[in-house]
Amino acid sequence: MDEVFRALADPTRRELLDELYRSDGQTLTALEQKFAMTRFGVMKHLRLLEEAGLVVTRRQGREKLHFLNPVPIRLVHDRWVSKYSEPWAAGLTSLKRGLEEQERSMEKVFEIYIKTTPERLWDAITDPQVRAKYNFGAGVVSDWTPGSEFTFGHPASGMALGEGVNVEVDPPRRLVQTMTALWGDDVRAEGPSRITWEIEPVGDSCRLRLTHDQLREGANDQLYGGWPMILSGLKTWLETGEQLTTPGSLMYASEADRK
Repeated sequence: MDEVFRALADPTRRELLDELYRSDGQTLTALEQKFAMTRFGVMKHLRLLEEAGLVVTRRQGREKLHFLNPVPIRLVHDRWVSKYSEPWAAGLTSLKRGLEEQERSMEKVFEIYIKTTPERLWDAITDPQVRAKYNFGAGVVSDWTPGSEFTFGHPASGMALGEGVNVEVDPPRRLVQTMTALWGDDVRAEGPSRITWEIEPVGDSCRLRLTHDQLREGANDQLYGGWPMILSGLKTWLETGEQLTTPGSLMYASEADRK
């Protein structure tokens, strides 16, 4: 967490995050034009933001795109802020939400490091009982074969929250899914989008990168705004065995325990 606080302490780095909030997935050249400093200076600040996990990058041809990653900020909230000021934290974690229609990129990239094995992480993503502990109480059911269908929802209530197809299934490294949200008419109208889970072992930990793309410009932020909480809850569960008080999770857990 020290790297996150150090990165956020500099006003220029905060302005870079604000710029990525306004328009995600920008190149170094595009960001350089927004700041009165050298290209090297912008690169230095971006590198520090990457090291803190607040910015993640992806290659697209010869270009390197930069994406705002709110997961570390969510972890700060879960560890400290929620003890004192939940309303303030809600404003903090809205950094990645409420995006406007004029955004040119609707590809969202989230990244987190978890002290676990690839196999255990894969099981936590695909096991319906474990998934419900950090995914707003919703379990995911599938046979996890390429081309198979999946559904997710609250088994206790029988409420379906989404459905889709497993396009690629390569345990314990990569899972690509198309998903249609069903929890409301507004999100159902958005149609299918794509979610890619990528697991890479790093020492005694794993880097999990989640990419949510094929979203229309100005898509309803309910489709992707919950990922910081979900990934934060996943990390907490695998590393400590404890559940975060994300909406619905504890309610579902108590129902499951009564069975």
